[in-house]
Amino acid sequence: MFAVATGNQKTFEVGIYNQEVRSCVKENDSHLDYGDQWADVHYQNIIADTEEEARSMVAERYPAERGFILESISEKS
Repeated sequence: MFAVATGNQKTFEVGIYNQEVRSCVKENDSHLDYGDQWADVHYQNIIADTEEEARSMVAERYPAERGFILESISEKS
């Protein structure tokens, strides 16, 4: 399903990876909860009113406590 920004909303592209998975992969091991692909940056579009709101949404879905790192965020035009 596609999400479309409406009104004042903006589309932000975020890059996310998992540091715990990245460390496991470096040691030729696998993470118990997440696949090896999370060692690489995943890019997703987030619809939000502000960058702060987009960051909050990412942090809720991909918590830092679980090893997720928000590598980049940029507003798409």
